[in-house]
Amino acid sequence: MAIFNQPSGQQGGSPYGSRRRNVGGGIVLAIILAGFALCKYYSQSSVNDVTGATQHISITPEQEIQLGLASTPSMIEQYGGLHPDEKAQQFVKQVGQKVVKNSDASKTPYQYDFHLLNDPEVVNAFALPGGQVFITAALFNKLETEDQLSGVLGHEIGHVVARHGAERIAKEELTQGLTGAAVVASGDYRTAQAAQMIAGLVNMAYGRDQELQSDDLGVRFMTEAGYNPEGMVGVMQILEKVSGGQRQPEFLSTHPNPDHRIEKIKAAIEKYKDLAPKPN
Repeated sequence: MAIFNQPSGQQGGSPYGSRRRNVGGGIVLAIILAGFALCKYYSQSSVNDVTGATQHISITPEQEIQLGLASTPSMIEQYGGLHPDEKAQQFVKQVGQKVVKNSDASKTPYQYDFHLLNDPEVVNAFALPGGQVFITAALFNKLETEDQLSGVLGHEIGHVVARHGAERIAKEELTQGLTGAAVVASGDYRTAQAAQMIAGLVNMAYGRDQELQSDDLGVRFMTEAGYNPEGMVGVMQILEKVSGGQRQPEFLSTHPNPDHRIEKIKAAIEKYKDLAPKPN
């Protein structure tokens, strides 16, 4: 039969040749996937009306609001529910809304709401896309003034206004696309793990820049609302004291060092001092 007369290396179809074809095809597909992910990321951009920055964002403000509202119940549950002190709860809402209504944050389409969480252990504050803002009882109880509370909430409002959550979503979509490309190219799960690790480091560094921007915006908003921006410095000092050389509070786990932040905050205070309401 003719099949037995095939030259060596081709008999029955060489597994080595097939493997080379598979690897080559995988690399081509990987390049296509990576190119698609990059094109999608860089083609989706918009200018932020408040910060003036051009951002790569893949969802609309309406979608951010929906995402935040949908995620709020699980966030509340994760931190032990809402704090039962209704007076404290209303105080947090009052201060947060004052910052929004009397600052450029009011120019955004977001539905801001503020929640005091019942967690007495985890020192934290955070915001979801679309305007849902949270502070734990553990952090709230360490604050000494209304100005300091306005600083914490102003910082979180800054995340919302700057659309950091939406930026992160777009970045994750890009990361997943490139990670998928790496997996296709190598067929090695360890490569996917390495890609995820690198992505985490990139996103962490990017997140630190976002934190500094939110500090800056927080100073801006609280100043516009008539609060003393030195309260933000007080917050950093409290957080530094809380860490006490031990494990950092959750609020600082992905944030820049408090000393570095204080320097930046003082520069922002000087930059925005003329935004303070003039006395009657």
